[in-house]
Parts: sequence; structure tokens; C-alpha cells
Amino acid sequence: MADKTAQFERRAFLAAALGAGLALTAGIGSAMAAKKTAKRRTITPSKTQVQSRSGPLKTARTALVPFDTAPFPYHGTMPGSNAPFMNVDEGGRKGHRTGSGRVYWEDQTYNDRRVLLHIPKGFDVRRPALMLVYFHGHGASLERDVLNRQKVPAQISASNANVVLVAPQLAVDAADSSAGNFWQPGAFGRFIGEAGQKLARMHGDRKSLRTFASMPIVVVAYSGGYVAAASAIERGGLKKRVRGVVLLDSLYGDLDKFAHWIEADPSAFFVSVYLSSTRTQNAKLEDILTAHDVDVSPEINHRLAVGGVAVVPGGDVRHRDLLTHAWVDYPIIDLLKRLPEYRR
Repeated sequence: MADKTAQFERRAFLAAALGAGLALTAGIGSAMAAKKTAKRRTITPSKTQVQSRSGPLKTARTALVPFDTAPFPYHGTMPGSNAPFMNVDEGGRKGHRTGSGRVYWEDQTYNDRRVLLHIPKGFDVRRPALMLVYFHGHGASLERDVLNRQKVPAQISASNANVVLVAPQLAVDAADSSAGNFWQPGAFGRFIGEAGQKLARMHGDRKSLRTFASMPIVVVAYSGGYVAAASAIERGGLKKRVRGVVLLDSLYGDLDKFAHWIEADPSAFFVSVYLSSTRTQNAKLEDILTAHDVDVSPEINHRLAVGGVAVVPGGDVRHRDLLTHAWVDYPIIDLLKRLPEYRR
């Protein structure tokens, strides 16, 4: 893809993210730090040796970048059937009718290939690093919601974690949890491969590709993002590179897929935070795991890298505000501070 497309909107989004990050950092400097030492063996983070003269980044780098492997547009079939996803055609205009009967048009809802990428100030390619893949919920756009309202890049910047963000646009401003191309075997893995290349280009050191191509992944899904998360861990083709899954009031379904992933890799961590809308589904997941002799904690481990499962209430907050006001303000900061192995 031409360099011009890789740089489009970059200046505007960099300025917005930096402004949000500075404001957020000033307001939450006293965020919770990890205090306990876990008794179980800590999983050692990837330590890919990068022979690079690049030091920590002096400024954050944020951009909306089009991907060839993005979730949408999607012209395949619905999972478990031969029915096309684009099941409405009015005069050549393609659309998708959801289970509720609502029709969303491809040119408005399923045609955005952009991905929000963020590398925080101070990121050091020579140190252990982590990729956070974020799946937004219903009625969302990357700029308005993930960047500005939920402040996901700003939270990563304020966490002092050596972590980069990859947040694909799913259905735009729609009550639809469809995973699109991520329903296809291996598609999420190809997406992560492209993300590594785009992040290395954004970083500016060609030797950094080695780090971005191999760093461990944590999947964070909010609300309707659970379908993309379940598809990513079930058929993404990345095996044990996904070291953790966090669901933020997001367990509306696919319990079997999450349960299978949890049982298949006890060294990884799983956190599900619930409000009233997902309380019942979380209780069902607990029952499934208990029946398979998997321990479930009512508290989030202070050292997530040791693995384990936690199902916890999100606090007395609105679903819409969960990314900024949950069991703590700015919960992504809290989660990343529980991964001290990846501090900058």
C-alpha cells in the first residue's frame, strides 16, 4: 500500500490522541499498582532480541490505517450455514439483514477497512512488549468512540506499559456483533501479521518488525465485540500467542468457545467483568468451568501473567461508561498495571 495511504489522517489523529493522553495521564497518575506477588510461576514474556539503535519513542504515534485483512467488507457466508452474509439486494445495493430484522447497508456499515493503531510515547522496541487487540461494541466508530470517548489509546499511554494498540473497525454505528472476515479460519492471524508490518512502519525502524511480528497478544472485547473475540481465539490460527482475554460486559454468547480456550491453555489469563446485562451468562460460564474443575476467582489477579480465570462485577456504573468508570476509573490502565513484565 502506498505511503500516502499509510499516512492519511495521521496528523489529526496523532494530535487528538496526544491531547487525550496528556489530559488523562495528568488526571490518573495515582492509578492502582500491583502489590501482591503471585505464588504460581509467572509466564515469562517474549524477549525477542532486537539489534536496534532506536531508543524509547519520544512522541506517541497514532493513526487510522486501512488494512487489506480488515474484518469488513465481508462477502462470505454466515457461520454454520451457506447463507450469504450480504442477504439483501435492492437495485444492486448490498445489505445485511440482522436477526432482529434490521437492514444495514454495505456502503454505510460494512465498508470501513480502517484500524486504529497506537504506539505510546516511551515505547521501547528492545524491551518485552505486548499487543492489545481491542474489539469495540455496538454503535461505535473508531474516532468518536474508541479514541475520544473510551480513550483507549490514552489509557495505554498513561499505563506506563510497553504495549501497542490494534483496534479494527467492526460494523460502523450498528447494533451488530458480526465478526466478518474473522469468521474465516486463519483470518485473524493474517490480520495480526499485517498489523505487525503496519506498526513497524509507523515505528520507523525496519528492525522493529521482528518484535511486532512475534509479541504476545491480549484480546480485549467490550459489549458486542465478543463475537470477534470468540472467533479470533477459536479459529484465528495463532495458537498460544494469545496470552489473555478480557471481556468487559461482553459475555453475551459463545460460552463454549471461551470455555474451550480457557481449558486448552491454563497458563493464559481470562477476565470477564459483568454488569446486569451479562450477569446470567457469566454465571453459566462459571458453572461450565466448575464442572470441568477449573478454578474461578471473584477477584482479578494482581499478576495476570501467572494465568487463571476471574469473573468479577464491574461496579455500579452504566454499560456505556464501562471503559472509563468500572471497578476503577480507566480500567485498561488497571489491567495493564497487573502485567508488570511489560512495563516501559
